[in-house]
Amino acid sequence: MKQIIYPRAKLRKFAEIVGVLDPLVEEWFFSKFSDFSESQLYGVMNVHERKNILISAPTGNGKTLTSFLAILNYLIRLARKKELEEKIYCIYASPLKALNNDIYVNLLRPLEEIEHIAKIKGIELQKIRVGLRTGDTTAYEKQKMLKKPPHILITTPESLAITLTAKKFIELFYCVEFVIIDEIHSLGNKRGVYLSISLERLEDISKMTPVRIGLSATVAPLDEVANFLVGMGRECLIAEVKAGKKADIKVLTGVEDLIETDKYDLHSSMYGLIDDLVQSHKTTVIFTNTRAATERVVSHLKDMFPEKYLENIDAHHSALSKEHRFNVEDRLRNGELKVVVTSTSLELGIDIGYIDLVILLGSPKGSARALQRIGRAGHKLHDISIGRFVVVDRDDLVECAVLAKEAIEKKIDRIHIPKNCLDVLSQQIYGMAIQRVWDKKEMFELLKKSYCYRNLSKEDFMSVISYLAGEYALEHRHVYAKIWYDKETNEIGKRGKLARVIYMTNIGTIPEESFVSVVLAGGAGKGSNIGMIDEGFLEKIKPGDVFVLGGKKYQFMYTKGMKAYVRGGITRNPTIPSWFSEMLPLSFDSALDIGRFRKLMDEKFRLDLGKEKIIEFIREHCYCEKNVALAIYRYFYEQYHFAQIPHSKKIVIETYRGEKNYIIFHSLYGRRVNDALSRAIAYLMGQKAGRDIEIGISDNGFYFAGERLPIDEALTLLNPKNLRQILDEAIEKTEVLKRRFRHCAARSLMILRNYKGRRKSVGKQQMSSFFLLSAINKISKDFPILKEARREVLEDLMDIEKTKLVLEWINQGDVVLEKINTKLPSPFALNLVLQGYSDLLKIEDKIEFLKRIHKEVMKDIVKKKEKEK
Repeated sequence: MKQIIYPRAKLRKFAEIVGVLDPLVEEWFFSKFSDFSESQLYGVMNVHERKNILISAPTGNGKTLTSFLAILNYLIRLARKKELEEKIYCIYASPLKALNNDIYVNLLRPLEEIEHIAKIKGIELQKIRVGLRTGDTTAYEKQKMLKKPPHILITTPESLAITLTAKKFIELFYCVEFVIIDEIHSLGNKRGVYLSISLERLEDISKMTPVRIGLSATVAPLDEVANFLVGMGRECLIAEVKAGKKADIKVLTGVEDLIETDKYDLHSSMYGLIDDLVQSHKTTVIFTNTRAATERVVSHLKDMFPEKYLENIDAHHSALSKEHRFNVEDRLRNGELKVVVTSTSLELGIDIGYIDLVILLGSPKGSARALQRIGRAGHKLHDISIGRFVVVDRDDLVECAVLAKEAIEKKIDRIHIPKNCLDVLSQQIYGMAIQRVWDKKEMFELLKKSYCYRNLSKEDFMSVISYLAGEYALEHRHVYAKIWYDKETNEIGKRGKLARVIYMTNIGTIPEESFVSVVLAGGAGKGSNIGMIDEGFLEKIKPGDVFVLGGKKYQFMYTKGMKAYVRGGITRNPTIPSWFSEMLPLSFDSALDIGRFRKLMDEKFRLDLGKEKIIEFIREHCYCEKNVALAIYRYFYEQYHFAQIPHSKKIVIETYRGEKNYIIFHSLYGRRVNDALSRAIAYLMGQKAGRDIEIGISDNGFYFAGERLPIDEALTLLNPKNLRQILDEAIEKTEVLKRRFRHCAARSLMILRNYKGRRKSVGKQQMSSFFLLSAINKISKDFPILKEARREVLEDLMDIEKTKLVLEWINQGDVVLEKINTKLPSPFALNLVLQGYSDLLKIEDKIEFLKRIHKEVMKDIVKKKEKEK
């Protein structure tokens, strides 16, 4: 189905907006602001005219007030005439509870100020009520809302779904006129899919068609996001606010040479650079990419500069308690903190006060995320956003230089919106059946109005109905029918007196994660507990993989519930680093941009332009300082003269012999594509070689290691048409499919997390899902929830569509495969091959190892140069 292209909103005139404002609202607005922001010139009149609109603007552009101004104006006019009804006029939904608290406070304040102006003028207004309903709202508050409904309801996607099933609350939705979806760019996940059906259900309940208003930071592609907002068959305007705050973005390194340095210099210069940047600004937010790195940075800054960082530094990430996070946000707003270190938890638009510098420690893995993070600095409209990338290795340097260029040029990587998620569909159909009795055709047509289910097939829909109606005979595994389906009348309704309670206590799409105990499977310490790893890490490993825990090497054997059984006394090198599960994948679009930059560099070296001209080109192309351009030049110089530069039109396949045979694919497509590509090739090789193949994956490529690697046969067999079938087989018995099946089983309410006041632990959920999976495999390979677990692994975790695209490029000759042999891993291959060792090597050992290889590479280049003479 082709993507719909929506019309762009036009800027409206100042006088036009002022002309529709109530005098009280006008007086309040201009007592606070001297002019309308660009977002407001695009949005206010369209909301006033009841047009669906998506407003995409950089952080700090007044988007929230844009969405509310026309609505507040409408409500004030009704309040003047004493025409405000006891109903909800506007629903504001945001994925962030903290943001909801923010909006609640930021809405009450203008209303109080407008009421104050009215009082001074002797104008009597009806009270406009604002209500907040999230998972934290008390039963008393909910009851109060039923008696005195809020005119504006602030909620989350989950709480909205609960209210759509609550018998009495649903009556307040009979005439909703406006729906605001904030932070829509962060809903490219199953929460977004879930919300898309809730919006269709709301439209079905309301006698009026609510105006849909979407608010987003910089996002792409806008037409797809607009389609997601309004669903199928409806019009929408798009307001793309390009102008915004000016950005000052630079890439920095602590040392002149990232190779010829020692551990102490690299460490102290990086923290020295961070300290200099922090001290020369009022308040700084430092973004890392993992929770562990966040804690490490806080600890090192306190240790190295004890007189500067005591009570004025803190960490903020999702593993910390809600109380701690709220405390940090409050202290930031009150100007009590000099620096906050965070992973991803401060990316979204909560008001954290005045930040004048953002430091990105390592690559944010995509231009949209880079802009989102940098936009936290100078949050007000005319401030300058200052962002500094601080890098410590050469791959990161090239990546950050290209991402900085994308951010400066406002080039945005595309959002991924999951489609046809059958677990979310199961949960929503159950909720709909609790709400009322449905005709099957009517239900199917409503679901297909959601953008995420526009291609939903009758077969998939009926398989979910069959599962929910108990037709798969899974009662022996405690999976009971939740709905009834009458095949003669085609009606669908809820089954059981506890339906509403079960639904409300098990709702939601965010999976429960936990830690897994690592236990010795045999030998002297059999059964002894070694430590813990997080579930995300367990997803990434397969039997035979070697990892490091507590400084020792262990080989993974199998899992049982929440225990991972391992073998100790391993001499083999590690195949997977412990931080792997937390790392964000590089976006496909940004990866392609780096590939294009590599191609330009390859061309410059082939033309033999000389060092100074190439450095000048790097400076102009990436808008970077001379020392950064020089470091990039050296890296490419070594790769070009030692091996070949892989790029957007050429995948280099590098073979060398270490302690075993290594085949390295320099395929710069980001980890989601490389994961799919490497698993498919490894599966085909494993079938030929009769054994599992060791794999290492990164954003820049992947490698295989082993004695027998029949790579040519595997590449001959693999093509875009058979990729899905091969990957289906490759993931069949993996940990990743087992874990994802548990998540999908919980979402689809096959496994109930809460039942009759008892909570099922993650470990018990995993055991239930293990037995369920065995039972389902005997019944049907196409059971909807197992089908969904496969889809989630291949489409959301990996990226099978982009992988097909890469294979098509190879088939068509747009991308060539170039095979080379090297005596040592080439400079571009080093970080990839080293990543498995990273837990074992101390930083100084890694630096010494890199130096040693670098010396050998340089010797080889000198020899080649002499031969050429």
